[in-house]
Amino acid sequence: RYIKMDKKLIKIASDLKNFHYIDKYTHSYKLQNKLCGDQIHVYLVVKNNRLMNFKYETESCIYCQASASLLSRVAINQETKKLKILHESLKKSFTKKSDLKKNWDKFLVIINKSNIARKDCLMLPLKAALKALKNSC
Repeated sequence: RYIKMDKKLIKIASDLKNFHYIDKYTHSYKLQNKLCGDQIHVYLVVKNNRLMNFKYETESCIYCQASASLLSRVAINQETKKLKILHESLKKSFTKKSDLKKNWDKFLVIINKSNIARKDCLMLPLKAALKALKNSC
């Protein structure tokens, strides 16, 4: 069966600017999706409760890659507590109209009702970032 892939999703996933390891990070976490095997390792630099840098390595599907790429770009310079708010808002975006604030609304291209079957893949990078923030190095 042929599945038509959204060109916007492919474009977001192909932005690999933040797809690499950094050796000077303040927070890190590796997470695996038990359903499909997607893996992501996030490396964060936090200063004064702000996310100063976000890099990641992943072996995953295009949905997880797109989510990681987008998150790594829009989370920079955000207060760390806003990631938890983003997580709650995005979970709701799969089933109803979103109330995402400006800057976060970029996620609506990939996180929406049409991609609900890939919810775990799409949320994995954000879950890994939240777990990283709980575990400082």
